[in-house]
Amino acid sequence: MKTPLVVRIPLGRLEINGPMVNLGVNCHSGSVKEKNAQEGSQAAHLNGCVPLSHQVAGHKYGVDKVGILQHPDGTVLKQLQPPPRGPRELQFYSMVYAADCCDPYLLDLQKHLPKYYGTWPSPEPPNGNRKLYLKLEDVTRRFQKPCIMDVKIGQKSYDPYASQEKREQQIKKYPLMEEIGFLVLGMRVYKVNSDDYDSYDQHYGRGLLKHTIRDGLSKFFYNGTKLRKDAITASILKVQNILQWFEGQSQLTFYASSLLFVYEGLSPPSPEGQSLRGPPENTTSTDLTCCEPNEEVLEYNNNIRVAEPLDYSLSTMYNMHKKGCNRGHHGNIAATGATTDPNPHQDNSTWTFPGLVSAEQPNGNGVKAQLKEEADVAVRVWGDSEGTASEVEVRMIDFAHVFPGESQDQGYIYGLKHLLEVLQQILHQ
Repeated sequence: MKTPLVVRIPLGRLEINGPMVNLGVNCHSGSVKEKNAQEGSQAAHLNGCVPLSHQVAGHKYGVDKVGILQHPDGTVLKQLQPPPRGPRELQFYSMVYAADCCDPYLLDLQKHLPKYYGTWPSPEPPNGNRKLYLKLEDVTRRFQKPCIMDVKIGQKSYDPYASQEKREQQIKKYPLMEEIGFLVLGMRVYKVNSDDYDSYDQHYGRGLLKHTIRDGLSKFFYNGTKLRKDAITASILKVQNILQWFEGQSQLTFYASSLLFVYEGLSPPSPEGQSLRGPPENTTSTDLTCCEPNEEVLEYNNNIRVAEPLDYSLSTMYNMHKKGCNRGHHGNIAATGATTDPNPHQDNSTWTFPGLVSAEQPNGNGVKAQLKEEADVAVRVWGDSEGTASEVEVRMIDFAHVFPGESQDQGYIYGLKHLLEVLQQILHQ
């Protein structure tokens, strides 16, 4: 196992004024100039889009075959992964944000995800190999000094159809995943005393054991002078809301999906002067007959041109995985051509649409009341309380391994509960 590294990055290197060099922990100084020139050439073909400066985990542009970019309008562009992962994630976002969606659980799920603005095709390159991107909300955009953490949730980081080799590979990466239920993939923490950031990569997270996970996770909330208990309390409340959603639904099962935590690094929280920026410009209004889950997003989505109509049903999401997708142009996402069942002994009926669960969601009023009281205590410590909760975001991300389900997603629920337990320990330490 590689030794966990902590990298201190001066703020000046994180400004987006042009093509950027990836400043991850594996970047060697001897290759910076060459990498910069290469990325500059790539960015020149993307209409001003540049690599996302504050990415803490996942595929990085210029390093991997796929990566995340920042569009000039402030949105984030996530390059579609090769089939079946990419089309499956596109299918998920298209289903949740469909203009005619009236499923109450999917509408409720929207508030836990980045807003989805459709797809964005890259300009035609000289070789004719255009790439397709998911156009998403930049959750960090409204923060002045965003502190960011990516945490993979669940007891398994592979889906039921992964090969034995893939399963062994994932288990080897973090053998404690099943017991702990989550894995820190990366962190970026603003230090008020030095006015720069500490960054922690995936090797740091994989080095966290049962007896070190609490202290390892607490580093995300330590700003160099104090433990940000206000951010911890607000994070707990938001994770509780996500847990409540999972305990009330049995439609979907998530594998290798993450929670993205963001809080304002400046303290105490200062809402003044921080304006929420709206959706991308040049949007037009369209008469929609949906259940009004998020009119602002749906109006914009309605103007996204997709190569061909998409079937948003849960069964289609599964069938896309089963049948396989053409491995050519990512925009050609029709699921045609049957392939051999990867698990011939599995009853396919277990993956059909199960319908909505009828049980009422647990209200969790007692827990929330306690957290509200703790939030009030944090407010008295930090001073001005207005907008404290709004200065923290917790969103679900990464949906390349989402499948229809017929029961509660116990693996994800287990991970959320254990994460909440650790956050509570940090809060009361």
